[in-house]
Amino acid sequence: MASRFQAASLVASPSYPNAVAWSDENLIAVSTGHLVTILNPALPFGPRGLITIPANKPFPIGVIERQDLYSGCLLSTCLSRDIRPCVRSISWSHIGLAPNAGCLLAICTIEGRVKLYRAPFCEFQVEWVEVVDITDMLYDYLANISFGESETAVSSDAFQPHSDKLEGNNPLQIVYKRTSKAISLKKIGEDCTSKTRSLKKIGEDCTLPLVTVNQYASRNAMLSSLVVAWSPVLRLPPETDSAPPDNSSNCFSLLAVGGKSGKISFWRVHEPLSYTVEHSRVPVSVMLAGFHQAHDTWVTAISWALLTSDASSPQVLLATGSTDGSVKIWLEYSEKLLKSSEVNDPPFSLLKEVINAGSVPVSVLTLIVPVQSPQKMFLAVGKGCGSFEVWICDLSIRKFDRIGSYNAHDHVVTGLAWAFDGCCLYSCSQDNSVHSWNLCGNSLHEVPIPPNTPGVKNPADDLPYLFGSCYGVAVSPGNLVVAVARGFDAGLLNPMYQARTQKAAIEFFWIGGQQLESSTNRNLEFGIENFPGFPKKELIYWECNMLWYLCQYEHLDKPLVVWDIVAALLAFKQSAPKYVELVLVKWLSVSNVESHLGLSTGKILSHASRTFSNTTTRKLHLFNIICRHVVLSELKADKINSKQPNLEEFGGAEEEKLKLWMELLLCSERELRERLVGFTFSTVLGLMSSLAEKVSRAEGWDPVGLAQMEQWVALNYDHVQDQLKLLASEVRNLDKRKLHSVCEYVAGEQCSYCSASVPFESPEIAFCQGAKRSGGVGQSHKLARCAVCMQVCPATPSWFCTCCQRYSSKLAPPQFFLMPRYPLDFKSSTESCTLNNFSKPFCPFCGILLQRLQPVFLLSASPA
Repeated sequence: MASRFQAASLVASPSYPNAVAWSDENLIAVSTGHLVTILNPALPFGPRGLITIPANKPFPIGVIERQDLYSGCLLSTCLSRDIRPCVRSISWSHIGLAPNAGCLLAICTIEGRVKLYRAPFCEFQVEWVEVVDITDMLYDYLANISFGESETAVSSDAFQPHSDKLEGNNPLQIVYKRTSKAISLKKIGEDCTSKTRSLKKIGEDCTLPLVTVNQYASRNAMLSSLVVAWSPVLRLPPETDSAPPDNSSNCFSLLAVGGKSGKISFWRVHEPLSYTVEHSRVPVSVMLAGFHQAHDTWVTAISWALLTSDASSPQVLLATGSTDGSVKIWLEYSEKLLKSSEVNDPPFSLLKEVINAGSVPVSVLTLIVPVQSPQKMFLAVGKGCGSFEVWICDLSIRKFDRIGSYNAHDHVVTGLAWAFDGCCLYSCSQDNSVHSWNLCGNSLHEVPIPPNTPGVKNPADDLPYLFGSCYGVAVSPGNLVVAVARGFDAGLLNPMYQARTQKAAIEFFWIGGQQLESSTNRNLEFGIENFPGFPKKELIYWECNMLWYLCQYEHLDKPLVVWDIVAALLAFKQSAPKYVELVLVKWLSVSNVESHLGLSTGKILSHASRTFSNTTTRKLHLFNIICRHVVLSELKADKINSKQPNLEEFGGAEEEKLKLWMELLLCSERELRERLVGFTFSTVLGLMSSLAEKVSRAEGWDPVGLAQMEQWVALNYDHVQDQLKLLASEVRNLDKRKLHSVCEYVAGEQCSYCSASVPFESPEIAFCQGAKRSGGVGQSHKLARCAVCMQVCPATPSWFCTCCQRYSSKLAPPQFFLMPRYPLDFKSSTESCTLNNFSKPFCPFCGILLQRLQPVFLLSASPA
């Protein structure tokens, strides 16, 4: 039986499937009744974020006759007894949609309301911030078009403005209660008779149309949302007729919202042109893209997958499931959707109805297009009866094969999640069971979740194993951990000490030891020894899965979230440090493992440092993260940055080994800084050339910190490459008066606190001359320098890297992160790329998403 390595309690219990979601920022959201709890898996017992779902006012969609109240089409509404709001569905967006470049969280409640939330990055509070009410926008649109009904059916003049929504305590109303579940039956005034077909007076200032029961049910269904799901990031082509909204980029994501009407509404959410950690009231650009009639009954499950990432014509797949049991696969014609500027039917074509209507309702489904097999599609469909089906499609010939139906659970399937690029599937159910499955070719077979846990169990995890149900499963971005949301069996808990505070829990299991088809490489067995508590086979599986996913992170479209890999290596380091060293050495020499099999670690690391100039920027970022947080985890970040680590305390062979890794880390960071400085110099020279030729300049990244970079090259003249020396001399000879017209050039810097001069002595920190200016009486302030431009950071809030703990007031150019190696010619590489790409806030030395430094008592993400 698998043993969890950590768990965290929740103050309320989940109620609906897919109750847990893992974000690209390494945050976990769990829907628990009227609350959504957001936690950091690196600190499960630390600070948390919270979203409290309030009760909402009803929408004024009309009134019906008293005798129509018990019509068949309103039975589900009338019989509902849900009093408190409850979360039905949650979904994380990709990074880049929030004003601080983080993820947005979409929440759908049982009232049918959909809202978007962001992290309170500058509010310093626990409660997350609502940014958009999707249902409000949907109501405004539907009311404007009279819900798509003919003008004779109801007068459009009778609809009140959006601001006139009815109060929930109005004593005179029969109206939709915004819960899609309840109609409030109150006494109608004496002047309102059931025979009057005209508009009825409801309250003093609000008039509503009298509608038929079918109209009421139709409008109710249109506004009753059930499930939300974000699409992958798409991009508007340059030649499109539909321009992005003001202050928005051409990159966006679609939010699919499925409802009781069988329709799916699509909402286009654009990335902002620039990101901030200073301003909180930054609007999020959301627009309605259209509707699609996917099913005849309730849409209960939605899943997206990116089929092709071609920027000129991206294609996405959409899988939808319904209460009538039908499951459909849709192919999106992206060109038409991207060029469309009006609300209409989105250009989806039915690829296949894999399961016909008339079977058991669909509870969950998950779709994936493997990176290793981009012409294949894997689909898993969970049902209310406890079984699930798996389908494989060869998209090149559009051939669908049903792998099988598996009666794995006794109750409704509440969670399905693919892992390891579609090689592994995890399922869970309300019967409290969790199963692991391997997909080999065209067969799926059950395998146990690896029972052994690297390292020691978290000592703060003292939760009992008294669970009664399971409501969702999510896999970490690195695919080494699975999180399971479970509800406690209240009858088994101690009513005095446990039942009052422990309603549910989120459990974490290691899955890095899962055996896959790729775990048969003979080279991986070299050097593996038997370590206590772990069989040799399982260590090989761990090594294979970690190496494979480290290689997967070298793909630039995958955000760097390596918490699970770092945590696994640290866990192994406690009992098997030689195994960790072996894995890292094999990763550094992954392209030529056989030639390094007989070499010592020192020689392999020495060889790796000489190949850094031919290494991608992404792999250097990965190396820096792992080096800092695994090999040099005992050293503080500021000591590493200042190149003053105290290694003597380790002594002997351990000291020599740490010195070797420390030198390797500094060599990697110097390589990255050279690339950044060289790109900046080359960009400035190109802009000066364009100025001389009077060529208009494209908008985008602005080079800054030129004077500081010149001084850095001068300080490190003996260590930088000849090409950078040549570029520095060309920049030094530029006309400084003309230079100010293309970029910011600040030679002399001043202290933000005392206005004293600040000399350039280090790219990391600076000390002002305040003490010298006042004859030694004053104070010399210690100032942080920007990791990108090396200028002194202002006193205003700056970006912060949680990995290397550096600050950035400016952002690095996006082209820097795409470099496959040290450029042979910076000028040609700069000319070949466009500068109108807007930067995301990534650390130039770690590659992870930057954020605003939060107090220790507030939640923050930990990608590394």
